[in-house]
Amino acid sequence: MTKTAIKTRDQYPFFLSIQTRWADNDLYGHVNNVTYYSYFDTAANALLIQHAGFNPHTAQQIGLVVNSNCQFNQELSYPEVIEVGVSIARMGTSSLTYDLAIFRQGQNQAAAQGSFVHVFVDRQTRKSTPIPDEMRDALCPFLSIACQA
Repeated sequence: MTKTAIKTRDQYPFFLSIQTRWADNDLYGHVNNVTYYSYFDTAANALLIQHAGFNPHTAQQIGLVVNSNCQFNQELSYPEVIEVGVSIARMGTSSLTYDLAIFRQGQNQAAAQGSFVHVFVDRQTRKSTPIPDEMRDALCPFLSIACQA
């Protein structure tokens, strides 16, 4: 598998700062690979909560992760503050595909980058459901391509 080009900060309209934790490091002294997915999940949900009015505790629709990937470009370790960039690569009828990258503070190139797909389902039935119009409208500024009217 070939590596994709390393992402840069200017490709992301939303950033979330995260302090790495002591427990994030593994035996080899760097952040364990599974923890990067936790950072992605935290940043994607922060975008929904902060900009789309999403309340994960009470929302009728919830986003379930159905696909994720990560390309590791540089090691991270505790202690450092990282910044996770988020843009929305695609907004489907009931799904969002996020483009994400993790940056060291002050660095322009991503230490890691990947994608994450949320499919929105009814909280009770777990059946796929359309993304509400209000959420769609709120997320348009974060799409990597312009929203259609």
